[in-house]
Amino acid sequence: MTTFRKIALLFLLPSALIAQAQTDSIAPVKKNYPQFQFKGLFQARYSSGLSEGVDLNGLHHSEGEVTRNSFEVKRMRVQVRTIIGDRTEVVALVNLAEFKSDPKNKVLENAYIKYSFSKAVSFTLGQFRPWFGIEETYPVDIIRSMDFSNQYYEFGKLGWTSFQTGISMTGTLNTSYFPVTYAVSVMNGNGRNQIMDSDNGKHYSSRVVLGLSEKYNINFGINGGIGEVNKKQVHAYGFDLTADYKFSERLILESQFVAKQAINQNIYFAIPEVERKNALSDYQLRGFHVLPNLRYEIKYKKLSAIEFSCRYEYIDTNYKVNSNSRQTILPMFGLEFLKDYGARIQLGMQIDIYKHNIPNSTTYDNNLLVLQVQSRL
Repeated sequence: MTTFRKIALLFLLPSALIAQAQTDSIAPVKKNYPQFQFKGLFQARYSSGLSEGVDLNGLHHSEGEVTRNSFEVKRMRVQVRTIIGDRTEVVALVNLAEFKSDPKNKVLENAYIKYSFSKAVSFTLGQFRPWFGIEETYPVDIIRSMDFSNQYYEFGKLGWTSFQTGISMTGTLNTSYFPVTYAVSVMNGNGRNQIMDSDNGKHYSSRVVLGLSEKYNINFGINGGIGEVNKKQVHAYGFDLTADYKFSERLILESQFVAKQAINQNIYFAIPEVERKNALSDYQLRGFHVLPNLRYEIKYKKLSAIEFSCRYEYIDTNYKVNSNSRQTILPMFGLEFLKDYGARIQLGMQIDIYKHNIPNSTTYDNNLLVLQVQSRL
């Protein structure tokens, strides 16, 4: 099947959605355009390594001194959103903290245009985060942990998550049973800020979320994708579940579970062709994480809420050929000030446990204490 036919099939399948869009279209409202919205995020942290011989990047050193504590500006994001019509918006997001190191293929994060026919059908074109799980649906400043999961970053390297370039169709359907949110995407799959695709292959992915209970925020999501990298077929799939329980008006337990698996083409292509003894399908990544977050809305003066979360994650980037699983435990205590995480202080510890330690590498047991402060602008 040609690339054109794949793209056509991918976007013509939800034809019923287009029909609904015609009957559920956004009513035009007279406004003055363009309209500009400016947002930002400042995020800084102090890190202290608690493992002898391991630096703050998780790299083990068998000899010599290592840097085991440091202040760092993690993110300094600036976003501008321009609404240029009733249905169209353009968004740009940059992370100025990327300039502290080599900014090549960094800094610019979001750069896209979005056109909405209705709540049921919207198209996004440019560089953005395609929906392939829970973590793609919210920004890093409101996640219930210190940072995104290891799984999120590994799938980003494989072209399924994080910032990618392409086109996506998204929307929400209100069925007679429960709301259904979907996303269908076609991406280059070779990361952000690239001049062009690295080959003629593309990543085709989809996501469907069933809103099973509004009261308990029970949502069940399914993800699936196929692609082609250097004329080799790759795939990825997974599922996730969220659920919240209110003990009282102020005390709530929020929880999420995510599991994913994918072909790890990066390991395969990193091996010289003459040394490859296994097929591409043998190099696979799989993992899961569970994240409970206990939140108490104190609402005392400027202090909005107190949170305690503990993410447990299991991931193995090559579990069939050369398994070396990584377990991460990340307990975190947080204070939220103002509204909607306008300001936040977090204290957490990242505990990494590997099945096999490899000296003088980042595959080594490590304990890291982090104090993080952030403010949304």
